Amino acid sequence: MITPTTTTPSFIIAGFHALSEPIRIKVIELLRQRELCVCDLCDILDISQSKLSFHLKNLKEANLVNARQEGRWIYYSLNLPQFQVLEQYLADIHRNPVLSPRRSCCE
Repeated sequence: MITPTTTTPSFIIAGFHALSEPIRIKVIELLRQRELCVCDLCDILDISQSKLSFHLKNLKEANLVNARQEGRWIYYSLNLPQFQVLEQYLADIHRNPVLSPRRSCCE
């Protein structure tokens, strides 16, 4: 179970921010199938390496992807434990919503 002491809000925020961009979602979808190098991702997505690097940087900062270097190539894969953190966060909201009575500011 995730508690505020085991998961910092910054990881949650960074994770959802990283998932808010269509190109990054496409990268995630491709990496669901297998590990890919930057050149393969550029070819499949038909985008420049500089543009892809920006999006990969966001995904790495959110800890959603792993990068490993082999020679001069960098290969990316999903960091599944971080996706589980986001999934658990949403599940906790679903199970235990914090609902307070709605009050008007004029009451």
